[in-house]
Amino acid sequence: MGQWPTLSRWPGWEEREGRVPAAQGRRNLGLIFNLILDFHNGPPFFFQQDYFTDENRVLRKDPQQDYHLEYAMENSTHTILAFSRELHTCDANDKSITESTVRVIWAYHHKDMGEAGQNYHGLNRGTKSLRLLNPEKEEVLSASLPYFDLTNKDVPVPDKDTTYWCQMFKIPVQHEKHHVTKVEPLIQKGHENLVHHILLYQCSSNLNDSVLDYGHECYHPNMPDSFLTCETVIFAWAIGGEGFTYPPHVGLSIGTAADPQFVLMEVHYDNPSYTEGLIDNSGLRLIYTPVLRKYDAGVIEAGLWVSLFHNIPPGMPEFVSEGHCTLECLEEALGAERPAGIRVFAVLLHAHLAGRAIRMRHFHNGKEQKLLAYDDEFDFNFQEFQYLKEERTILPGDNLITECHYSTVDRIRMTWGGLSTRNEMCLSYLLYYPRINLTRCASIPDIMEQLQFIGVKEIYRPVRTWPFIIKSPKQYKNLSFMDAMNKFQWSRSKGLSYNELVLKLPVNVRCSKTDNAEWSIQGMTALPPEIERPYKTEPVICSSSSPLHCSLFFTLLFIVHVTASTIGNIGPFV
Repeated sequence: MGQWPTLSRWPGWEEREGRVPAAQGRRNLGLIFNLILDFHNGPPFFFQQDYFTDENRVLRKDPQQDYHLEYAMENSTHTILAFSRELHTCDANDKSITESTVRVIWAYHHKDMGEAGQNYHGLNRGTKSLRLLNPEKEEVLSASLPYFDLTNKDVPVPDKDTTYWCQMFKIPVQHEKHHVTKVEPLIQKGHENLVHHILLYQCSSNLNDSVLDYGHECYHPNMPDSFLTCETVIFAWAIGGEGFTYPPHVGLSIGTAADPQFVLMEVHYDNPSYTEGLIDNSGLRLIYTPVLRKYDAGVIEAGLWVSLFHNIPPGMPEFVSEGHCTLECLEEALGAERPAGIRVFAVLLHAHLAGRAIRMRHFHNGKEQKLLAYDDEFDFNFQEFQYLKEERTILPGDNLITECHYSTVDRIRMTWGGLSTRNEMCLSYLLYYPRINLTRCASIPDIMEQLQFIGVKEIYRPVRTWPFIIKSPKQYKNLSFMDAMNKFQWSRSKGLSYNELVLKLPVNVRCSKTDNAEWSIQGMTALPPEIERPYKTEPVICSSSSPLHCSLFFTLLFIVHVTASTIGNIGPFV
């Protein structure tokens, strides 16, 4: 067949193709798996197998060959390959395969590799972010199951960087309990990069059908008051994610008085090129059943409350932010609602363009447990729920910390917490059961101690403007605190010192119920727990007898679709 797919983690490839920020592209050093097959001279076999690139991007054959062809076949339209590798090869030239995002890069050429080396793949290339160890738990659903769609109707997307559009809907299933078993995104064709995420909120049950008349831009001074009653997240989808299937014993309850009757769908449109004339009709499909599951699912939003109090200095190769779901909040809410605890079965980790890694840390009685969820290779364009391998019990008095790592080396001004993809977030959405009256468990760091770091002594009181204005010292007088932070002469050493300070600051607790209600701990100040920083991952232990002796094995099926014109003869398969 000639020279066939190259699966690679090629340093700088994504950067050169304009797919990720430069710093993130350079970070993806590792292996190139160079798969070259011959279908013409008997069974297919490897000409060359395991390659890697050095710092000069020179292709070198790996002395430790870790990939093994399991299956290969070819017909007039497809070449199908299945190959395997241990998750941890203990080879310095390989990347370990973990639960983090993996950027699979592929390329192929229809001609054999000559003496001059590889033929340039041209347009026969591509990339896709995958979570290889997090396959969707696809349940066989009857094709006859009913569903309903919540979709926008001809929304004019403004020619501006970021737009949040909100539309109210009424759940059509009333008077009898049902369970939603699957939620699928309905993204308008061609708008896959425009629709960044969709949140579905439960709204007040006291509303009436008059709120259904029209949509409006969210977080706008003129948005309808009814939107303010929608605080409880019941589902979240983000760019790159696919449909989500609930476990067989859990479903999203609809149809009873305690369930959502009116919902608000919030769609985040990301339009960095300021394209004009875009009209969107994206949304969600909810598939449901009258056959009830054992438990009702709930969602808790945890992490850093989205605000300007969350900020990241410029020029930092790494900066860590933490959002706390505090033991005080979980003690009160779980103690009152579910002393035996709740069971988390899936987690969505969420950040924006500066995000590089996110971890959900879990503490019980002050002792750190195994990470609840993590992604050490976070991809802004690929965010989906991670199914937990084993459900995790969260008990009263536990601590949950959403730990976000950022890079701002390419920025010259402060990065602020906010709604735009150029702003930042640090959030985790926990899917759990049984449902309790807790929708948000988050924190806000103290802003005044942050300002003291840059030398601010006094602000004007009472606060009548936002952002508030600084009174002294002289160099910041009459500046907003945002302008003062940008005026400060940041360096990497100052940024590191600032990061150490921020992680130790007292936090304001956010602990919310449905219908805009709050637990009594809401608004109180708490100290973050004393934890080990940075988080230490468990080391991979290699066998002393063989560097290839690892307990976990990984098989990948790779399918290439080609036109008949690129294929010579159809060969056998193994």
